[in-house]
Amino acid sequence: MIEAPRAERTAPRPWAIVSAMHEELRALVPSLREARSVRLAGRNFHLGVLAGKPVVLVLSGIGKVAAATTATLLIHEFAAQALLFTGVAGGLDADVRVGDVVLARELLQHDMDASPLFPRFEVPLTGRSHFATDGALTDGLKAAVQRCLARVGQAPGAPARLHEGLVISGDRFVSSAAEAQALGALLPQALAVEMEGAALAQVCADFGRPFAVLRTISDRADDSAHVDFGRFIAEVASVYTRAIVEDWLAALP
Repeated sequence: MIEAPRAERTAPRPWAIVSAMHEELRALVPSLREARSVRLAGRNFHLGVLAGKPVVLVLSGIGKVAAATTATLLIHEFAAQALLFTGVAGGLDADVRVGDVVLARELLQHDMDASPLFPRFEVPLTGRSHFATDGALTDGLKAAVQRCLARVGQAPGAPARLHEGLVISGDRFVSSAAEAQALGALLPQALAVEMEGAALAQVCADFGRPFAVLRTISDRADDSAHVDFGRFIAEVASVYTRAIVEDWLAALP
């Protein structure tokens, strides 16, 4: 007999907020009430109350394996009722600019290739390459993004915009125009590229757990992708993350 997750028997099921970068987690942790931490698998899971809702906040680390490990722990050890991954991404679509916000409706691993045994991008033995985010969660985040972009200070340049659609993930930092153009040619519907979301999506699909992915565009996934990356996360992306997440949680029933 398989036992229920530990947290499921001892506490309200939390909403999980996962960040890839320290700067984003630091933006949320100070607002946590009734905070306590649990350390598992080299990660500090911060439990408490945020915007009136029970939450668990955690730094996943970078890459698909790190994201998958974190998602599994959140579901099995903390009985998270839903998972939200927040972070930055590189823009691929020509209409997606630095400072814009992208909500994933679907995710795909662009470096998954078990051909000729399976079609390119298909996760072997699953029959699928695309993993859809939860519609209700993503719709709630969309409303929160729209409210927050109207009141949070904008990134330098044109006002930030919201995009929804396909986000792709892979275990490499796409940092050249040639790589970005190649990905765009292979997957023309892709709005943005990052390193974790599709792995979290696959784990959540395995467990039947709702999830959403929220990304701020930090660069154009080209030869300038490294320029002021840390500063952008600290001054723009983390501000967006905190405002959007707190607004979204407060609006939950």
